[in-house]
Amino acid sequence: MSATLLHATRTLPDDFAEDVDVEMTQLGRKHTSISAVIVVSSRPGAHGPKVTWYADEPKSTAPCVIVSFGPEPVVGDDVIGTVQSRQAADLARARVRLDPAELPDFWNTGTEWDVDEPTDFTRRLRPRP
Repeated sequence: MSATLLHATRTLPDDFAEDVDVEMTQLGRKHTSISAVIVVSSRPGAHGPKVTWYADEPKSTAPCVIVSFGPEPVVGDDVIGTVQSRQAADLARARVRLDPAELPDFWNTGTEWDVDEPTDFTRRLRPRP
């Protein structure tokens, strides 16, 4: 009995239709001098350049503060709304201002980087005074 391969045209399931390459790095206190975790992602397409501050572990459902990066970082969202999150927003904005070239480089080209480049990126970030 011989096997026959059928070459049918297939469409990808809907959950693949919106997939986009994204690179992310988590910056802890060692890289930011902030007692929290800041997540930086490359260009995912759904939003503009930003960092996301989490008081604890980064999770999609965790409270966070979102800060754009650019010459004048703006708090785009504060889903915590506490004194701690307002202070975190100030710290995150200060963190973003320290690396005006590095963050956009990661945002724009991070998905093209090889495995060592995100680590090199975190090493190039300037320490917060």
